[in-house]
Amino acid sequence: MKKPKNITNRLAPWITIALILGIWEFLSFSEVVPRYMLPSPVDVVRAFIGDFTLLMQNMVYTVNEAFVGLGAGIAIGFLVAIAMDQIPFLNKALYPILVVSQTIPTVAIAPLLVLWMGYEMLPKVVLIILTTFFPIAIGVLEGFRSVDRDAMNLIRAMGGNRWQQFVHIKFPSALPAFFSGLKISVTYSVVGAVVAEWLGGFMGLGVYMTRVRKAYAYDKMFAVIFFISFISLLLMALVSFLQKRALPWKYRNTADHLKEE
Repeated sequence: MKKPKNITNRLAPWITIALILGIWEFLSFSEVVPRYMLPSPVDVVRAFIGDFTLLMQNMVYTVNEAFVGLGAGIAIGFLVAIAMDQIPFLNKALYPILVVSQTIPTVAIAPLLVLWMGYEMLPKVVLIILTTFFPIAIGVLEGFRSVDRDAMNLIRAMGGNRWQQFVHIKFPSALPAFFSGLKISVTYSVVGAVVAEWLGGFMGLGVYMTRVRKAYAYDKMFAVIFFISFISLLLMALVSFLQKRALPWKYRNTADHLKEE
């Protein structure tokens, strides 16, 4: 009985996607929505193939921005979380500011960054840092707070200093929360790069999107939207792969539990 259920669970998302594509094709073919406004999936695929080389060139630029900003965001998020965990005053002082910083719309910040820093990569990277460091900082901080107190007391009783407590207890405890935050941040990094490119730049998927929108080439518009979604999903899959490699004990225990059931 388990095998058919597993097959059904695996097929469920593909059936849903096929249903959505079928409805989309019907709406476009029957022109319930005018075809120039809602191109069919076939038109979108043709547009993607036709502009494949151009999309790849712009994708390299956007992903490069996303990786630089994400790397800096991870480093800053980790440092902020460590500082807030070690210094209670900083925790009380910074936490409200961090929360308030995430209520400011990205679209409102981006024009100011472009105005102050120009149209090169720097304002895009800064915007990506602002959108990606928060999930990392909060995730790691919550990971530090969820540490096993008995383990901490044991290492203290054995004469372990603060560095040893961090390396052997706190850091491993924070890894699951870190990867959860990283899955959010990695998608924010791509979206943040595209939003920044809308407002100024010379290359990137956001610049490409702006150009095809102004040309009313909605088939290409849909193509780049799905391409951006695909890149985000691919990066999330990469994070999941790294998570399984970094936390083998967690997934081994989960697999053993499923086998027992």
